[in-house]
Amino acid sequence: MHIDRGVGLRLDKKLATGLLALALLAVCVSALAADKVRFNLAWLPQGSTSGVLVAIAKGYYSEAGLDVSTTRGYGGQRTVNEIDQGLFEFGYGDPISIMLNRAQGGKTVMVGAINTRWPAALCYLEKPNRKIKSIADLKGMSIGGGAASPLQNLVPAWLQVNKLPADYVKLLRLDPAVINTTFLDGSIDLAECWEGANKPVLEQLAEKNGMKLGALRYRDYNLNLYGNGIVTTEKLIAANPDLVKRFVQATYRGYEFQSKNPQEAVELVARQQKLIDKKVLRQQIEETSQLMVDPEATGKKTGWMRVDRMQYTVGFVKKAFNVTDSVKTSDIYTNRFVE
Repeated sequence: MHIDRGVGLRLDKKLATGLLALALLAVCVSALAADKVRFNLAWLPQGSTSGVLVAIAKGYYSEAGLDVSTTRGYGGQRTVNEIDQGLFEFGYGDPISIMLNRAQGGKTVMVGAINTRWPAALCYLEKPNRKIKSIADLKGMSIGGGAASPLQNLVPAWLQVNKLPADYVKLLRLDPAVINTTFLDGSIDLAECWEGANKPVLEQLAEKNGMKLGALRYRDYNLNLYGNGIVTTEKLIAANPDLVKRFVQATYRGYEFQSKNPQEAVELVARQQKLIDKKVLRQQIEETSQLMVDPEATGKKTGWMRVDRMQYTVGFVKKAFNVTDSVKTSDIYTNRFVE
């Protein structure tokens, strides 16, 4: 049997065109089928939340059938409240904000930890005539914090846990926009700094001004709290637990990638965020990767939360923020999506 070569070529072209059309159709169907998810970063893009941006860039969410977008946030409490209001499906939030939200009738839940230990510290500028080696050395020093910052409640309670009076330091209420400047010019002695977030920023600013930054970590002095993690609502968990599972698992893939490949992660994020400082971002990623590992939870999957630490967290927050007993430990978190 003889087939004209020209006919064969025409058939090949038709076949190729048909296959291309099918492939495009499959892409379109996949895109249409993807669940749209909005994530609140709680602040500007930085290392603490860049695992989400990496998961977007690497296509982990797409593989999980998710179309994820991110939005900058304006602080943890506002972020958690906006999640509760349905403005976002997920966000970067902490147990304090969740408990305060639930005390007001909200229904937010942490579904995975990112900071398995409290990431904050009190930063200071090292000076020849001033040595800060422990919490006892803070006597009479001034700390600047926003009027609505958890610092205003956390520091007095933390001091009391360490058997020091609540007024051992001077707490000042400042506009958040001026805290860094006020700290660097010496108007205040201490500023709250966060690993994976503004601590590398402050270190860079201090270095540029010929100074060196020191830090006293809360967790080194009897503060056994969980930090931020992935937050959603009871409503979404009840309505679509599969979506929650897919989002949580894909998110931790992003964090795992950046932990193993920090510089590549920096480049992936920088392509999305053109103005980001790569050196600062690299340090933020490395600090976040360390905080994600809980030395006391060996053998557990990333994001898993311990009952004892969460119970301590709830007990401390109830005392420090006058949260009612109606907020229970079992209400504010679940491990079902990381197990």
